Amino acid sequence: MIVFLCVDKKNGMAFHQRRQSLDRVVRADVLTMAAGKPIWMTPYSARQFAEQEAVPRVSEAPLREAEEGALCFVEFPPLVPSLERIEKLVLYRWDRVYPADQWLDLDLDSAFRLVSSCDFSGHSHEKITKEVYQR
Repeated sequence: MIVFLCVDKKNGMAFHQRRQSLDRVVRADVLTMAAGKPIWMTPYSARQFAEQEAVPRVSEAPLREAEEGALCFVEFPPLVPSLERIEKLVLYRWDRVYPADQWLDLDLDSAFRLVSSCDFSGHSHEKITKEVYQR
């Protein structure tokens, strides 16, 4: 499966069961990469894609239900239980540190290799770094 997620500079993902931030340019990039294919996500995540041209596959457990090769947008850990099923990871890194009580639980260096990285301007973030990792 191909997983999309957002983290801050310290790999924070969420605070008090809420996403740290969001950006419509990131959503547009996810949709461009999806190219019309369904994207697995939770009901919470689906709300931010409601007005987009997304094809959501809504589930309370998208990492468990997504099949091989499927796209999955994740806002909350844990990812480790699904590690063996993750083929590719597309990570959007905010250029700041937000309050967090949930962090990315994967050791990217030992499980993946970085294949590309680029910076772009978002709508609500001056700089966002997109990192693509593969097994």
